[in-house]
Amino acid sequence: MAKLPLHTEFPSIQALREALQARRVSATEVAQSALDSIQSHAHLNAFLHVDADLSLAQARAADHAIASGADAPLAGIPIGHKDVFVTQGWRSTAASRMLQDYVSPFDATVVSRLLEAGAVSLGKLNCDEFAMGSGNETSIYGPVRNPWDHSAVPGGSSGGSAAAVAAGLLMAATGTDTGGSIRQPAALCGISGIKPTYGTVSRLGMIAYGSSLDQAGPIARHARDLLEVLEPMSGFDPLDSTSLEYCDTEANKPGRIRGRYNAAIAKQQKSGSRPLEGLRIGVPREFFDEALTPDVAQAVEKALQVFESLGAVRVEISLPRTELSIPAYYVIAPAEASSNLSRYDGVRFGHRTDSYTDLEDMTSRSRFEGFGPEVRRRVLAGTYVLCHGYYDAYYLQAQRVRRMIADDFRTAFAEHCDVIMGPVTPSVAKSIGDNREDPIADWLSDIYTLGVSLAGLPAMSVPCGFGVERPLPIGLQIIGNYFAEGELLAVADCYQQATDWHQRTPGQQ
Repeated sequence: MAKLPLHTEFPSIQALREALQARRVSATEVAQSALDSIQSHAHLNAFLHVDADLSLAQARAADHAIASGADAPLAGIPIGHKDVFVTQGWRSTAASRMLQDYVSPFDATVVSRLLEAGAVSLGKLNCDEFAMGSGNETSIYGPVRNPWDHSAVPGGSSGGSAAAVAAGLLMAATGTDTGGSIRQPAALCGISGIKPTYGTVSRLGMIAYGSSLDQAGPIARHARDLLEVLEPMSGFDPLDSTSLEYCDTEANKPGRIRGRYNAAIAKQQKSGSRPLEGLRIGVPREFFDEALTPDVAQAVEKALQVFESLGAVRVEISLPRTELSIPAYYVIAPAEASSNLSRYDGVRFGHRTDSYTDLEDMTSRSRFEGFGPEVRRRVLAGTYVLCHGYYDAYYLQAQRVRRMIADDFRTAFAEHCDVIMGPVTPSVAKSIGDNREDPIADWLSDIYTLGVSLAGLPAMSVPCGFGVERPLPIGLQIIGNYFAEGELLAVADCYQQATDWHQRTPGQQ
């Protein structure tokens, strides 16, 4: 029987895969142990829906695939899905009363691709309602608790995914990143997470928040595990109009991300003791402003020094429109949310009020009862900026700023650096309820992640230290050029071979 938490016996997906293939443990045993551990960690509130029968059926199928020698790269690996991916069998609620009892008739593409790869789903993970939030406090099911400090938030909106992985309940989990919702919870929970280039992973079956921003990605303990999950998730989906069909035929081949990762690793190995020789790291001066707390700044600085010791060169750059990313994002994302959430009207599906006088009253009451305060706040803001007379002044202007933000990144990569590094969040995790009276404070915590999402670039978070006053995890953000996920993961892997922050577990600093 596997020991739990999973990482105590299997430090990586590769280690668990080898144990499964050698029959030292079965997928069914791993799944059952993980289900028992999920129950014992119910206080974290990370899971919203667990169905042991469904999970164990997938585990038995994985055992059969392993016994038959089938090529299933994730056969028997336990994962979980953020509750914005629709799933057959499990409820798909987006952590909202609006979809409280909804069960999808089909699987999201991300879910089906990971199932085809042999992964065993242990259930649906808590998140901010409709992925709107930065602390995982807007869920109708209550806040998720950070495994490092149960009084602290895990970050959002993919807080359930990050908390479950950090607590050792899963080897990996899916998340979504609209403005930082993979990178931020990964940073605050001391694990790794990557948001790939927009369009790399299918959005089909992902309950939409901001259609031009939402992107799926994995959360795991370290970079190599991210690669193991991101590869089968990725690829063109003809059923998703935002999915990218790469014009480069070589880039569109299966294994594209792994191939670029392997090429980067091979290049690093040739460089010997300085594996990142010549890598230019852009450090934006705008990321080190007065909002950044001293302990986070110090941890990021020490991480940059490690990269320099590995041969990288630090280059100071400027992303001059960083401060404009917050107003631009909080015009564009709510506008898209207003459009996407208009389908929830109490007529076709979703919550319908019990008491109403006519159709208009039914729709109004159903939406008021079904949506929580943060969702209502963003829908109202989005509806306002799309109104006649305000569309040009706000929405179109925000789109122009978005293009300029993307141009800043494009100039930096073309002229100055190969990757960009800096903090993920201005501080370590806040306590649950700290920002209850000031919801805008949550918006400000996304200052270092929003620009990447507006530009559609790939970026990831890796653990790089702990706070001083509050000894909670700190994350380093690594940003790459378009379609450079493989190289990003290789750079992160090199850093993680030189440090042990990703190996720390709750209760140990």
